[in-house]
Amino acid sequence: MAAAGRLELVVVRHGVTQWNRERRYQGQRDIPLLLPDALPGLDRLRGELEKQIFDAVHCSDLTRCRQTLAHVIEGRERAWPTHFDARLRELDFGDYEGRTYDELKSQPFYRTWIDSEGRQPPPGGESTADLRRRLDAWFTDLVDGCSPHGHHRTLVVCHGGVTRELRRRFEGIGFWEGGVVQAEGRRFTFIHDGEGWQCSSSSAVPVPASATP
Repeated sequence: MAAAGRLELVVVRHGVTQWNRERRYQGQRDIPLLLPDALPGLDRLRGELEKQIFDAVHCSDLTRCRQTLAHVIEGRERAWPTHFDARLRELDFGDYEGRTYDELKSQPFYRTWIDSEGRQPPPGGESTADLRRRLDAWFTDLVDGCSPHGHHRTLVVCHGGVTRELRRRFEGIGFWEGGVVQAEGRRFTFIHDGEGWQCSSSSAVPVPASATP
């Protein structure tokens, strides 16, 4: 019997931006990284990934993710096929983009959105079900290209909301519970059980200092 396949997804959030510092909802606004402030986090992430070999790279097409990717794989840009994919964009926050919690907290529609864990879309924006549909389509395309008996490793550079949704799906936690800070992420490991790919583990990227020998 052929050995079971293995797939690793190394999913990382882009580096820090000015709107992150100001705690503004960015959504699908094309906000660049805040440089040089973003560099310490990006350098730490590059150090974590510098010895890892990937079969493919998938990246949101927004500037902050493109810049993050360029930094963390600098010198290895041509090593693996790279796919820039709008399906990996942040949740569309609609009318809330560019605004802060303090500006919105007294609005009833905003409270409904928060309390519903995003199931109720913000005005002019996406619900988490909308986000889930495009990520499901992306993930299906990804695994369709993976042999059920091979070993695969893919780097994914995306956004906080995308990472939250992947954690909700593969770790079984609440959407708002799955946040990661900028220039950090998760490593998901999948095993092919003969019928499909099943997530077997999830861990932090970079590895927390307290977890290293």
